[in-house]
Amino acid sequence: MGSRAVVIVNPASGSFSEEGLRVSAGLLRRRFREVSILFTGRRGDAESMARDAVRGTPELILVVGGDGTFNEVVNGTAYSGVPVAFIPTGTTNVLARELGIPREMEQATLRALEGRTEYVNLGRIDGRYFALMAGIGFDGDAVKGVREGLKRVWGKGAYILSGLRAFLGYRPRRLGIAVDGSALEGFGLIVCNSGYYAGEYRVCPDASLRSPSFSIFIMHGGSRKALLRYVVGIIRGRHLALRDVTYLRGRRIEVTGEAEVQVDGDYLGTTPAVITLQEKALLLRVSSVSSAP
Repeated sequence: MGSRAVVIVNPASGSFSEEGLRVSAGLLRRRFREVSILFTGRRGDAESMARDAVRGTPELILVVGGDGTFNEVVNGTAYSGVPVAFIPTGTTNVLARELGIPREMEQATLRALEGRTEYVNLGRIDGRYFALMAGIGFDGDAVKGVREGLKRVWGKGAYILSGLRAFLGYRPRRLGIAVDGSALEGFGLIVCNSGYYAGEYRVCPDASLRSPSFSIFIMHGGSRKALLRYVVGIIRGRHLALRDVTYLRGRRIEVTGEAEVQVDGDYLGTTPAVITLQEKALLLRVSSVSSAP
């Protein structure tokens, strides 16, 4: 029997259930002598709880919540060497798709207990880590407008509504984008550390948590018409064939100009920004991870 597990729970996440947590806690108590369950109350709690938890070197930290909650825990556990597992109860659960984690809390807990641990890469943008992606431009603007109250009630609908508002007010500024020193320009970009995006879509189909570089999707058109083409292309899986996009790999991205930024589905702030790959930064308990290309 293991020594100690810490469970960090966001009870406001989209599909969280108290019954599911009771079942998961029961499974954990069969494996660990001590199981500490901590509930977040506001943004930032999960990160501070994770920082405190790693000081006691638990055998496992489990995150019950959405991608945003996981992002906070990542920022509290990066380079700590403490294994982290994910039980998805969020709105879009991009990480769960990436790792093949079931949405049922019981099954996800069993996967966490039975899985293996391996080091995976993170991104870092101006001092903050991310596991999935950083979106700059329209992507960041749409996430900025999401209201937490609507998100709890409408789920993905809150993102769609915010996206429509951002589309109607779309007036982007040209950005300078340097990828490993090579200069480009564009009106928006998505830096991918994983293949999935916004649920089931794959903006960067060859991205992986184990890849030695990011996959980067840059949009060069600045009109609403161009933006609509990009959105439709992503939905249909044909965006990489568009003529006014660039798709490349890199480890360091510098963005100048002014645009909104989101990381792992939560609003971060505005550019300028520097994004770097952080290799083997997180010890993750997985059943499977997308293979690097």
